[in-house]
Amino acid sequence: MLDQLIHPLQTEEMRLLLRLREARRRHRTVKPAEGLSLGDRVSDGVAATVGSWRFIIIQSVILVIWMILNVTAYIEHWDPYPFILLNLVLSFQAAYTAPVIMMSQNRQGTIDRLSAQHDYDINIKSELEIELLHQKLDMLRETEIAELISIIRGLETQLGQTHEALIALSKK
Repeated sequence: MLDQLIHPLQTEEMRLLLRLREARRRHRTVKPAEGLSLGDRVSDGVAATVGSWRFIIIQSVILVIWMILNVTAYIEHWDPYPFILLNLVLSFQAAYTAPVIMMSQNRQGTIDRLSAQHDYDINIKSELEIELLHQKLDMLRETEIAELISIIRGLETQLGQTHEALIALSKK
């Protein structure tokens, strides 16, 4: 009867659960900064620098100083209005900064996809673990019910014997 009460996970689910447990152990030992090439570190550094308020403020101050010096210069205007040299410098900066930022974003996208896959694996593992716990609780509950039924039957038997003994005593 106990064999009928146990509802084990399917073989494939058990294999998946074991694989996810092993992957969790491997994931804990891998450090996020491992395996970064020089290009990866440079692109992350450039993206972090260019994407900061500090960079924007410093660049804005430099641009304002450049324009003021070229508009009000008494000796020589090295870049007179409409600031063609300044446009060239800014275009050069944008032409090299944009691809480097894209490299960093692509790598971050890869990291995000791996993180999402890891989260998905954890969710599957949690679901399987919860299913195992439910099965264990169901098995314990059904085992307790079976024990209670056997105890009740034993008590019924004893009650019947006691009842017969009382009837026998009352006839005497």
